[in-house]
Amino acid sequence: MTTGAPIVWRPSDRARTDSRLARYMAWAAERHAKQFAAYDDLRSWSVQHPDLFWESIWDYFDIRSEGDREAILSDRAMPGAKWFPGTRLNYADHALRDREGGRAALIEVGERGDRRVLTWDELAGAVGSVGAWLRAHDVGRGDVVAAYMPNRAEAAIGYLACASVGATWASCSLELSPAAALDRLGQLSPAVLLAGSGYAYGGRVYDRREAVARLASSLDGVRHLVLVDNAGLGPPPTAIEIKPWETVAGSPCEPSFERVPFAHPLCVLFSSGTTGKPKGIVHGHGGLLLDHLRHHALHLDLSADDTFSFFTNTSWMVWNWLVAGLLVGSTVVLYDGSPTYPELDSQFALAAREGVSVMGTSASYVTACAKDGLAPGRDHDLSALRALVITGSPLPPASYHWIGESVGADVWPVSSSGGTDVCSAFVSGCPLLPVRAGDIQCRCLGAGVEVFDDAGNAVIGEVGELVITTPLPSMPVAFWGDGDGSAYRAAYFEDFPGVWRHGDLASIGADGSVRILGRSDATLNRHGVRVGTAEIYDVVDAFPEVQDSLVVGVDETGGGYWMPLFIVIHPEAQPSPDIEGRIVAALRTSASPRHVPDEVHRLRSLPRTLTGKRLEVPIKRILMGLDPDDVISRETVSQAHMLDSFAALAHERSAVTPRR
Repeated sequence: MTTGAPIVWRPSDRARTDSRLARYMAWAAERHAKQFAAYDDLRSWSVQHPDLFWESIWDYFDIRSEGDREAILSDRAMPGAKWFPGTRLNYADHALRDREGGRAALIEVGERGDRRVLTWDELAGAVGSVGAWLRAHDVGRGDVVAAYMPNRAEAAIGYLACASVGATWASCSLELSPAAALDRLGQLSPAVLLAGSGYAYGGRVYDRREAVARLASSLDGVRHLVLVDNAGLGPPPTAIEIKPWETVAGSPCEPSFERVPFAHPLCVLFSSGTTGKPKGIVHGHGGLLLDHLRHHALHLDLSADDTFSFFTNTSWMVWNWLVAGLLVGSTVVLYDGSPTYPELDSQFALAAREGVSVMGTSASYVTACAKDGLAPGRDHDLSALRALVITGSPLPPASYHWIGESVGADVWPVSSSGGTDVCSAFVSGCPLLPVRAGDIQCRCLGAGVEVFDDAGNAVIGEVGELVITTPLPSMPVAFWGDGDGSAYRAAYFEDFPGVWRHGDLASIGADGSVRILGRSDATLNRHGVRVGTAEIYDVVDAFPEVQDSLVVGVDETGGGYWMPLFIVIHPEAQPSPDIEGRIVAALRTSASPRHVPDEVHRLRSLPRTLTGKRLEVPIKRILMGLDPDDVISRETVSQAHMLDSFAALAHERSAVTPRR
């Protein structure tokens, strides 16, 4: 039994026998005297025996370490699971250990056409130089190195150098305002601030020197300001002594790696800040090393034969995920600029120029390309492209079909979901399984992903809360500043004690595939039945005239419930006058009467997060009457001025229509 959705991609015969997952499966079967007839057999074993599975990942990828590895999972309780407590290792050591000296490790591409290639030897030499500089300036364990940087090679070098000395890394995109960056980095009191002078976006160069100066002067504890003058603008106007990047990275040498405990903080990632002050989520060296090796090698089939790109900025966990391509020997492409400049298909043009084999992007970008009727496979040489990885939000079924029809019939659509919380994915691709339109192929190895009903029972084929029932090494070490762990427990473990509630509404098919239906705190509830917002977007976004959409459900006083739908019409479309009626009719027939909104509003644009996610929860709160500036930082949002339109609508409703 399957979900019934049409198959849009099938694995090749080679993948069934020679993919990295197929080879690992054969190795694990021999090692543990097991028979794994299919992927789900392997996954079931990996979840039932997490200690044996993650030990096998350790051995299969030959993790370099010191110390006692007898205890693999000394405490399985969640929260608080203890992984490999007697070991010491280093994430950066593995990113650079098997390098092929003259082959490209990083390819840096700027929007203005600038391009730079760093070989593996050049990358290692730069990491060694920066690491030596950090040690010479007494930066190491217990210190934080913060970056206010665009997606440039210097950021990746800084990340690995920071890891090599045992310091903790945190980064923010240079486009964030100093106040928004301070909301994040200010929690950490960094010893070093690595900053760029500007960035290019949409055909413009933005001078950020004054922003850098303001941030540096506002951060407590900064001992060193290292400037990467990537925009050629000169130093910022600050009294703080500036170390030019060239003096820090200008003495290439072999890197040295500080072996640290498995859970030693590698990096701090920040929640989006769309529902409150950004939380600092601390990830450890060992957890991310094991997870990134498992995911990239086994679920993406990435290897040294691949060139890996992913559109991202340094604020998003996908940046760390992209740099993790180095762990499996892939050449990593770093792009700094707008994803849609000078044309909407610019990401595909980049993939063609650089011979990208595995390309990552957001669901919103793929959907926008499909809406515009683009045919990248026709317009660009994508012969090297074998996989398109999509994350950020659910990918509608129509976009799966578009990939096969307009990108490449053999291109593998890999939809994945996980997030900043684990700096990875726990539902993702599988090179051994077919892809069905609208479905994520599988639950990842080692990830005890289930869907619970309200009573806490695991269900198949029903909509419920996505949970994780077994510990993952990549679960956060802690939240920054959360001394007693109360905020961490409240974030994930209050609803189902001992079980991680991720906050997504989902369903699992009998074939093991997964559908993410949106954030569960944005779940619609019509007449006592929960409705995932993705079910509505799948229908509405199929209309070629609709460029963007948003649906929310607002609980009203007296027990009332208001469910408006907001749409943005494509600027080049000529919608029929009854487009709203056609949308309502399609929802009624293709979904159900419960999916029909109370009202349909046309807007000029819709705000989204800077990584392209819909703002369902913040908009819901604004429509409940809260002030937009109390709900969300405008610095984290594109088209932020549109927040005031929702506030005006809330005011109008409260004045004209008494709450029921």
